[in-house]
Amino acid sequence: MNYIFIVQGEGRGHMTQAISLFQMLIRNGQTVSHVIVGKSQRRQLPAFFLDQITAPITQLESPNFVTDKKAKSVNVFKTLTANLVKNRTFLQSVNQIDAIVRNEQPDVILNFYDFLGGLYYLIKKPKITHIALAHQFLLDHSEFEFPKGRIYDKASILAGNKLASFGADKVLALSFSEIKDENSKKLFVVPPLLRDKVKELTTHTGDHFLVYMVNHGYAEEVKSFHDKHPEINIHCFWDKKDEPKTLVVDNNLTFHQLDDQKFLDYMASCKGYQTTAGFESVCEAMYMGKPILMVPVKGHYEQSCNALDAEKAGAGVSSSVFDLEVLLDYLPKHREVGDKFRDWCETSHERFLELITDGNH
Repeated sequence: MNYIFIVQGEGRGHMTQAISLFQMLIRNGQTVSHVIVGKSQRRQLPAFFLDQITAPITQLESPNFVTDKKAKSVNVFKTLTANLVKNRTFLQSVNQIDAIVRNEQPDVILNFYDFLGGLYYLIKKPKITHIALAHQFLLDHSEFEFPKGRIYDKASILAGNKLASFGADKVLALSFSEIKDENSKKLFVVPPLLRDKVKELTTHTGDHFLVYMVNHGYAEEVKSFHDKHPEINIHCFWDKKDEPKTLVVDNNLTFHQLDDQKFLDYMASCKGYQTTAGFESVCEAMYMGKPILMVPVKGHYEQSCNALDAEKAGAGVSSSVFDLEVLLDYLPKHREVGDKFRDWCETSHERFLELITDGNH
């Protein structure tokens, strides 16, 4: 079977999921003829993605979040207005997708939560199997527990789910734990898509903490903590374009540009992991048995949902402040999630191939 991927380019998680599924399909004799990535002005397509996706890659302008001036929180109003004024640009992107699809003639389009995928099915109505895939779709499950209040935010993300999965024949919801499918919604609960390199790493507890910030404005909080605790060793990963590949502040504080293997190596040996509350790297840390501090990006309701869900699954602790002090306090209370999570992850190969190849593997 021949596949085209449409991948959200915001953050690291959707891209690592795409890599994992790309490698799984290729190993099982399938073809991925093209990968389309939603482009963000704020971010560069990381080298680890370009290195590991061997199919042709096309970047297209896609709806993205707009942050505040300090690059910390999501500004909902600016996000809406900025994307609305670019509607002609997005229509052009949809036309480019259509041209690629007509050229490649895929059997299946796999959409890793890029709204362009839903827009393509809404506008062009292609007769091609559409499979939508993301952790966000777990919010459509009847058993999902939402944070209290924020009714407008809840309605907004559920509307976003509808757009990203428009015309989907199957909706695959990545989950920290196993829950039943809801066939009436075409909703199938699947394990995290962890890559082999994550599972093969040897883990131990070293002398450093690992920090990943999707928005580089959080560097202020890291430096503030470092001023109070200069003896604690911290390695941070960000994608601040105007900084060098490695920025050494002093012996115990270093900022690194996103480097997939280096990031995983530091995770495998860290004491604990602090991150905004995305899905993928939390899963990687859980698999390695690392205590996690999750700080949802302000205004990013989906991350508030992720943090609550991950806490329930035993990943660690969530906080509204990006402060390693919270993780230090939590460490003695952490109980490693152990084999249960890893066993769930190990079912991913058969589960995904069953759902996306219709048994043709």
